[in-house]
This record gives sequence, structure tokens and C-alpha cells, in this order.
Amino acid sequence: MTIAFTFPGQGSQAVGMGKELADAFPAARAVFDEVDEALGEKLSKTIWEGPEEILTLTANAQPALMAVSLAALCALESRGFSLKDKVSYVAGHSLGEYSALAAAGTFSIADTARLLRIRGNAMQAAVPVGEGAMAAILGLEQGDVEAACAEAGPGVQIANDNGGGQLVISGGKAAVENAAKLCTEKGAKRAIMLPVSAPFHSALMAPAAEAMREALAKVAKKAPAVPVVANVVVRPLADPDEIAARLVEQVTGRVRWRETIEWFGANGVTTLYEVGAGKVLSGLARRINRDIATANVGTPADVEAALAAL
Repeated sequence: MTIAFTFPGQGSQAVGMGKELADAFPAARAVFDEVDEALGEKLSKTIWEGPEEILTLTANAQPALMAVSLAALCALESRGFSLKDKVSYVAGHSLGEYSALAAAGTFSIADTARLLRIRGNAMQAAVPVGEGAMAAILGLEQGDVEAACAEAGPGVQIANDNGGGQLVISGGKAAVENAAKLCTEKGAKRAIMLPVSAPFHSALMAPAAEAMREALAKVAKKAPAVPVVANVVVRPLADPDEIAARLVEQVTGRVRWRETIEWFGANGVTTLYEVGAGKVLSGLARRINRDIATANVGTPADVEAALAAL
């Protein structure tokens, strides 16, 4: 059995996530305490009590999702699990790549929390609210979506290739709306405008990319204990400087998740564990490659099941 751990991105958050882990495992609670201390606020209170509209703010959701993922991992490790010994690869969807890197020891949990707070704030500040947009395009080939983006004019691009016939486009609001309409005309089953506050993973995020370049240059980095398959290049990275460079590129670049799951399959991965909140990545994986088994680690019961299986 060859195992990969994956870490979810924005959209997987829910009020109350991780509370059962914190109550059941002191090691998990310690993660939330460390994140609170790093940020100088009780983010854990927002995670567990809401309100939802505050938790879903990009600057909160990003470190919050990382905290839950690392709490789940630390719960496993507190019971004798070793990531280095049991897991061949790690990867994360967008902000989840930071969670993967923290799991693999490239960044400390505290530094990861601070990086994600910077990332969330910088992404929100890059484009005034209402000027950017994202849309999910369902059931249309990638080439047709790319053609629609080109026809719609500059300022719109594919942001996420999530697999299972789901592509997400991002950019200026008018360009995204036009491209979504063209996708429907080209045969898309659906084109859904997404309730997001900024056009993530588009060229409009360039100011946020620069903010991350500065932040990543200042933070301590180690080679990961487990190879990290990067979103923008779909191959495992080990050099800390290249990891940082790819994280900068990721802000404006495409999250190539379909290709990541295909890479896992081609390189012998038999089981994917989604570590943290929700089951979004497990669902995507099943649509991309049904030969890879999926499981989740987000609750105390999940931790026990994973320990028994691993």
C-alpha cells in the first residue's frame, strides 16, 4: 500500500470543525493554541463558535483550515503514527499546500499560520470587492474552456482544474461573466458564478504574489520530510527555495488538482487520506481515479480508523 496525504483548501471550512479533535487529543488542542498565539487572537473561538461570515473571510479561513488539518495530523502522531515512515507523498489544494508543507516540516505551524494570514489579507486587498469573480464550469473540455476565456478577452483564465469535469475560471468580473456565457454556448452542462470575495489564482492576484515572495523570503524553511507534490508543476519538490518559488507562482497560477491525482495514480499511490475538514478532495479523487481508495481524517473516529488501517 502506497499512501498520500492530501490537505483541503478554501470552501471546506465549517463552524465547529476540529472541536472534537481538540477535546479528544491534547496534541490537537495544542495546535489550535499555537495558531492562536502566532496570530495574537483567539481564531479557535471563531473556528468553533463562528459566526460563519467571519470564519469564511479569506484571512480567517486559510489559517483555520490549516489548523484543523495539522490538529488531525498531530492527533495521529500523538498515538505513534509517523508521517515520514508511513506516507510517500503529500499535497494540498491551494492553501492546503501550506498545510502539506507544515505537515512535512518545511514550515513551523506558527509560521504557516502567519503566512496564511498574510496570504489571505494580500489576496483580498489585491482586487477591490466586486471587481473580480470566479465561476465553476461543469461538463466542458478544458480546450473549450480555454477557448471561451480567450474569446472573452483579457483578464480571465482557468484557476482550478479540479477534475471530474469541473474547471474554475477566474479574473475580472465582466470577463468571467462573458466567458461563463460562452462556455454555456459551447455545451457546458452548467456555468455557476461562485460566492467568492476575490478572483483567486488569476493574474489579478499579482500584488498578493509579491507579498508572498517577501513573506516567504523571511521565514525559516527546511527540506520536507516527505516529498510535496506542488500545485503549479505537479511533481514532488524537496528544495526549500524552489518550494517557496512555486508557492509564489501558485497565487496567480492554476491549481492542477486533476493532474495531481493522476500523478499519484501513475506513481503507485493506492490510498489517499484527506486530512482536515470536509470531504471535498476525497470526492474529487474518486471522480478522477476510482482505482485509488480514499479515506478521511477529520474526527476522533477517523483518527482511530486511520491508526488501525495504517
